[in-house]
Amino acid sequence: MRALIMAGGTGSRLNLGEKPLILINNRPMLGYVADAFLLAGCNVVVATSPKTPMTRNWCRANGIESYDAEGADYILDMVETVRALEETQPLFVSVSDIPCIDAEIITTVRDAYRESGKDACSTWVPSMLVRSCRGGMTYRETIGDIEACPTGLNILLGNRIAEAQDELQLVLADPRLAINVNTREDRAAAEAFLRNVQTDGSV
Repeated sequence: MRALIMAGGTGSRLNLGEKPLILINNRPMLGYVADAFLLAGCNVVVATSPKTPMTRNWCRANGIESYDAEGADYILDMVETVRALEETQPLFVSVSDIPCIDAEIITTVRDAYRESGKDACSTWVPSMLVRSCRGGMTYRETIGDIEACPTGLNILLGNRIAEAQDELQLVLADPRLAINVNTREDRAAAEAFLRNVQTDGSV
């Protein structure tokens, strides 16, 4: 399955340069996300924009395919890129600022999607877990009886990329998905989490 990583944002709230290349424990954030998809057996494409020229250069230097979208907004850039790639099959679409994601999560989401028979899949994390892992709170929705926040990890049908799709709303109570880096506090939380994983191997 192809994985499209959206990396056209500037990260103005962080004010640390191009957001996809913000260092997390001395490594670009985008590198964590790209490696997770590669380890899960996905073909990775990074959608950059005129706002992220250094990200495009990083992709080139690391042998990762990229497409330079217009940079209008997230949805428009996603649609533009999928159409330019002529992708008609299901594909992952992911934000570039969830550095704690790994291949295990990606495989879990892909398996649940395939078993569901749905057109698409959105991935959510319980809002209580978000509150415990980072400073800011994102959009919330009640799924079943769980208040949950979107993680920015989705599967969509390429040939219907501009249409509403019947989706599986998959809630995963996994702290690796609860850290979305939008502030310096989030960045510090991601660094601490990943250091802990590297030290003891636990989630």
